Amino acid sequence: MDVFVARQPIFDRQQKVCGYELLYRMSTENQYICANGDRATSDVIANSFLLIGLETLTGGKKAYINFTENLLKTGLPTNLPPNMVAVEILEDVEHCEEIIAACRKLKKMGFTIVLDDFVVNGCSEPLLEFADIVKIDFVNTTPAQRKNIIRKVGFGKIEFLAEKVETREDFEQALEMGYSYFQGYFFSKPVIMSCRDVPVYKLNYLRILQEVNRPDMDFGSLDSIVKRDVSLSYKLLKFINSAAFGFRTKITSTRHALVMLGINEIKKWVSLIALHNLAEDKPDEIMTCSVIRARLGELVAPKIGLRGCESDLFMMGLFSMIDVLISRPMSVILADLPICDQVKTALLGQACRYYDVLTMIKAYEKADWATFFRYAEDFGLNENEMPELYVQALEWTNNFLVV
Repeated sequence: MDVFVARQPIFDRQQKVCGYELLYRMSTENQYICANGDRATSDVIANSFLLIGLETLTGGKKAYINFTENLLKTGLPTNLPPNMVAVEILEDVEHCEEIIAACRKLKKMGFTIVLDDFVVNGCSEPLLEFADIVKIDFVNTTPAQRKNIIRKVGFGKIEFLAEKVETREDFEQALEMGYSYFQGYFFSKPVIMSCRDVPVYKLNYLRILQEVNRPDMDFGSLDSIVKRDVSLSYKLLKFINSAAFGFRTKITSTRHALVMLGINEIKKWVSLIALHNLAEDKPDEIMTCSVIRARLGELVAPKIGLRGCESDLFMMGLFSMIDVLISRPMSVILADLPICDQVKTALLGQACRYYDVLTMIKAYEKADWATFFRYAEDFGLNENEMPELYVQALEWTNNFLVV
C-alpha cells in the first residue's frame, strides 16, 4: 500500500458520527507536495475502494473526499457512489464554466457537495448554489468572521460544518450558532465532574477494571469477577463465540473461556467489555478510537523492538481516553488502577518509551505525518508497514463493536 490513509470523524449535533473525512498522503516524504494533489486523491480513492474497502475505513458512514479543480473537470467523482461519498471542493478551486457544469452534474446525480474552508468573497462563493454543506475553519477564522459567513450564506438549504474544533468551548460556540456538523478532536477532551456526580454503574465498572488488572489475579478470582456481572459474562461469551475467534466448539462458561484463551487474553477482553459499558453515555467515537489505539499498539509492538510488550501497549491504547469516559482526571483514575508503571507514565503524558509509542499512534490517527515519520524513524519502523497495520486495527475494531 503506497498511500497513507487516516480518517477524522464528523459529528452531528447529538455527537453521533455521521461521516469521516479521509486524510492521506502519497509517500514517506516528510512534506506533502501540493502539485501532486490530483494523484494523491486518485490514489486514495483506488486504495479506499479497491484495496482497503470503504466499509472498513468509514464503517458505512459517508466518506468526505477532497477534489482538486482538475479532478472535478475530468469528472472523477462521477465514478463513485453518491450515497457513500461527499465531494469536498477545495477552497482554491476557481469557478468557471467547466467547474459549474461539473457541480451541476454532481448535484443532479445526488452527491453531497461540500465547500471546504469557505470565506466570504473567496473563490468558492459562486458555487454556493450547488452546496449542501459549507465548512468553516475554526482555527483560521475569528468569531466575527464566522458570524459574517453565516449572515452572508444564511440558514436555507445549506448546512454549516465547523472544522478544526479542538476544544469543548469551540464545540459549544458552534452548537449555539446553529452549526449542524462538527469536525475535530473536541470529543477527546474530558469534562471533569466531582466524584459524587459520576454514575454508580461507572464506578462499578471501574472497580472491575481495578480488580481484573491486579498482578496477582488468578483463574478463580477472574471467573468470580465476571460471573457476578450478568452483562459482563453475557458479552464475554458472545464475543468469544463469534467468528472473530473461530473456535470449533461452543464456549459455554467463563471458566471454559479462561482455559481456552488464557488469563492474559481474558483480562484483555474483560477490560474491553467493561470499558465499552463505561462508554454507554459518551460519543461512540471515544470507544472506537480507544480500541483502534489498543489494537494498533498491540500490532506495532514487534515491529519496533517491543515484542513481549503487546499486552501493555494494548492496555495503554485502551485506557488512553478513560478520563473522558469517567469524567475524572487521569491521575486520579490511574492512582487506583493496577497497571504497569510504564503504561501509567505514558498515560500521564510523561516521557518514556511507551509514551513515544502512544504519541506515534496519535500522530498517525490525526494525519500529523511529520510527527509520525519522526517517531517511526526513531523506532526503526518501516513506515510503509503502518498503513496496513492501521487497516488491520480498523477491521478488528469494527468486528469487536459489531458483535
